[in-house]
Amino acid sequence: MSDTIKIHNVVASCSTDMKIPLSRLAMELEGTEYEPEQFPGLVLRLENPKAAALIFNTGKIVCTGTKSPEQAKEAVANIVQKIKSLGIDIAGTNGLKIQNIVASASVGTELNLNQIAFQLEGTEYEPEQFPGLVYRLDGPKTVFLLFSSGKVICTGGKSEEEVKVSVEKLKGNLKQIKAI
Repeated sequence: MSDTIKIHNVVASCSTDMKIPLSRLAMELEGTEYEPEQFPGLVLRLENPKAAALIFNTGKIVCTGTKSPEQAKEAVANIVQKIKSLGIDIAGTNGLKIQNIVASASVGTELNLNQIAFQLEGTEYEPEQFPGLVYRLDGPKTVFLLFSSGKVICTGGKSEEEVKVSVEKLKGNLKQIKAI
């Protein structure tokens, strides 16, 4: 398997110590979308780092679109600064938590998805509906999409290390059934 694991998206969440006036943010900050009749959260798009955040009046913030946990932390810090710049006194955030990391890798060879579906437990494969095989690992609790090209997508990781361990475990399981 190629050692190149590329992170495509990190989803992180946290909460502030107070309620956030979303209508005011929508009026005073650029890059926002807020339609409370459609959805209770405000969407704020950042350019640096490139990210999107859902901000709820309860103080909860969900940040998505960054390429690393560090960028997610930076994005949330930038969001808090933007809110503070309006004179809204947020002391900070509590417990930034990585909810999900989506990454891709390659096993370096083509895969026989039918063989894998028959020999590996925890798989779902319905080629008439979707060209990829779904493979669920028990530990770490991650889910893979495997494609016949040898490309794999890993989702559900909570850290870069967990994604790396999951990819290594996938590789070992595929070698065990002689799929790679």
